[in-house]
Amino acid sequence: MLVYQATKEKFSSDILSNNIENIIADIIKQKLNFSVPKNQILAFKNSLIYMDKVISDSEIPNDSGVAIEFQIPQTSKRVDFILTGQDAEKVDHAIIVELKQWEEAQLTGKDGIVSTRFAHGLAETSHPSYQAWSYAALINGFNEAVYDGNIKLNPCAYLHNYKDNGVIGDRFYQEYLDKAPAFLKNDALKLRDFIKSFVKYGDKTNIMYRIESGKIRPSKALADSLSSMLKGNQEFVMIDDQKVVYETALSFAKKSSEKNKNVLIVQGGPGTGKSVVAINLLVQATKFGLVSKYVTKNSAPRDVYSSKLTGTLKKTEFCNLFSGSGSFVNCEKNVFDFLIVDEAHRLNQKSGMFKNLGENQVKEIINSAKCSVFFIDEDQRVTLSDIGSKAEIVKWAEEAGCQVQFLELASQFRCNGSDGYLAWLDNSLQIRETANVKFDNIDYDFKIVDSPNELREIILEKNKLNNRARLVAGYCWNWDSQLNKVAYDIVIPEFDFKMRWNLKVDGNLWLIKPESVNEIGCIHTCQGLDLDYVGVIVGDDLIVRGGQVLTDPSKRARTDASLKGFGVLLRNNPEEAKARVKLLIKNTYRTLMTRGMKGCYVYFTDNETRDYFKSLL
Repeated sequence: MLVYQATKEKFSSDILSNNIENIIADIIKQKLNFSVPKNQILAFKNSLIYMDKVISDSEIPNDSGVAIEFQIPQTSKRVDFILTGQDAEKVDHAIIVELKQWEEAQLTGKDGIVSTRFAHGLAETSHPSYQAWSYAALINGFNEAVYDGNIKLNPCAYLHNYKDNGVIGDRFYQEYLDKAPAFLKNDALKLRDFIKSFVKYGDKTNIMYRIESGKIRPSKALADSLSSMLKGNQEFVMIDDQKVVYETALSFAKKSSEKNKNVLIVQGGPGTGKSVVAINLLVQATKFGLVSKYVTKNSAPRDVYSSKLTGTLKKTEFCNLFSGSGSFVNCEKNVFDFLIVDEAHRLNQKSGMFKNLGENQVKEIINSAKCSVFFIDEDQRVTLSDIGSKAEIVKWAEEAGCQVQFLELASQFRCNGSDGYLAWLDNSLQIRETANVKFDNIDYDFKIVDSPNELREIILEKNKLNNRARLVAGYCWNWDSQLNKVAYDIVIPEFDFKMRWNLKVDGNLWLIKPESVNEIGCIHTCQGLDLDYVGVIVGDDLIVRGGQVLTDPSKRARTDASLKGFGVLLRNNPEEAKARVKLLIKNTYRTLMTRGMKGCYVYFTDNETRDYFKSLL
C-alpha cells in the first residue's frame, strides 16, 4: 500500500505549496483510517523539504518517480521515501531513503544497533543503514516484480540534522554502511551523487506501480525454514524492534554467569515475530557454544519442528535443543547458559501429566539458567492453568537475584501486517477499546459467512495454493471420534454440516498433514503456529446480546480441559471465576482469529452474534 505517489516535478510543486505534510496526513487518514500525530506531521514537513533540496538538480529528471510512506507487503512497516528512474543502461532502479531527524547517537557494541534519544528518552534502535537495508531485503523477498530482477533496489539513510561525530559511520557498522550508505547533515551533495549514479532517466516503466501491484511471493513458514536456519543460513531478516530484542538477548546470554543472572521479558502480540526471534537466538547461541534450549509448554510447535527436522537432526539432538516447560523440575541450578521460552503465557504452575510435579515452572526455568528470555503475550492465555504473566516472571526472577529487563515487539508480520485488524478485533470482542470501531480501510482479507459449508469451501479452495489453510473452532463440541472412528464431532444439523476434530493419529501435526484440511483443529493444535488462511467456527460459548459480548462456559465441551477447576473457583470466588473465564474465552477466539497471515473467515453459530459482527464491517 502506497500513501503518496507523484513525479519529482509534482512533488516539488507540493513542497512549494507549503502543505506537503498535510497532504500526506490526509491521505493516511483516508487510506489507513488513523490520524497522524502532530510530531509526525512536523517530521514529514522537515524531512521532505530536505529531500526536495537534494533532488532539485537538473540531472535528476522531472519525470522521476517519488513515493512516500510505502507499506512493505505483509508487514506494518513503511518506507519513508523512494525515488524511481532508470540508469544509463535503461535498468530500472528504486532508491530507498530512510529519513531520520536525529541529532545524536551512541555506540552500543551490539551488531547493527545504536542508541539515540526519542520522546520517551534514550533507547536502543536499529542503525539507520541496517534499517534501510532490512526494508529493502523485505521488499525484495516479498515482491515478485523486484525479486525476479527487473527492478534494482538501492537503500540508504539520510540524517539531515546529524553532525558527524564518528558514531553513525563507525567501522563497527561497516557491513551495513556498505549495503546502505548513511548520509549526514553535510552530505546532501553526496546523497545527490548517490541518486544520480542510479537515475539518469525518468521513470519510464511505472516502477512504483509495478512494485505496489506486483504479485506477493508466498510467505516463509518458520517450520519450513528451520532446517536451513539450524545449518546457519539466514532465512528471516529481523527488522527494527526484532533486531533490538535479538541483539539484547544475545548480549545478556554472553555476559551472564552464576553470579550475574539475567532475565529478559519480551512482550509481543500475534504475528510480531516472537518465534522467529526465538529460533534465531537458539541458532546463534548454539554457535557461540552456549548450552541453550528452546522451551514451549505447548507441544504443537515442537512436534511440527521435529517433523520438519527429520533427517536433519537425530531425536536426541532435537531433544537437546527443544523441550517442554516441565523438563526443569529436577534440574540443577544454572546448568544451562541460556533458556529461550516461547509462548511463556502458557506456562503452568505444576508439571507432569497429572500436574503434580515441581513447584512452579517459571521458577524452575529461571533457576536452571544463567540467562533466560521469556516471549509473552498475556492476551493469549487460554486455560485456567496458564500462569505466565510478567508479574509472575518478575517475582521469581527477583527471588533468584536476577537482573530483569523489559522489551517489546511491535512490528506486525501476521494479518497482512495490519495493526488495524488486530485493533478492530480487540474492540469488537470487547477485550479493550480502540479507535478501530469499524472494519474500514483495513488491508486484510476478512469475511463473515452465513453457513459452515461456505466456510469449508473457502478453506478447501485456499488450501490448494500451498497447504496453508485450515479450519479451527472453539471447543464447544465433544471429541467423540477419539474413541469412535466413525463418529462426527462438530455437527450443525440445520446445515447438514458434520466434521471431525483433528485425528489423534496426526496429533499436533494436524497443521502440516495435507489431508487434515478435512478436519477441524482447536486452540491446542494451532497456538504458536502460523497459517496463510484460517476459517474459524465460533461456538455458543461466545455470544452477543444487546451489543454486549458475553461468554457461556457451560457451552464448552465436556472433553475440554482448558476450564478445569472453574467449578471450584466459582464456589470460592464467583466474581474472579467469571471474569477470568470470560477473558479466557475471548482470548481463545482472538488467538484463533489471528492465525491467518493473509486472511480469516468466520462463521458464528449464534445468529445475533453474527449480525453484531457484520454490523461492525
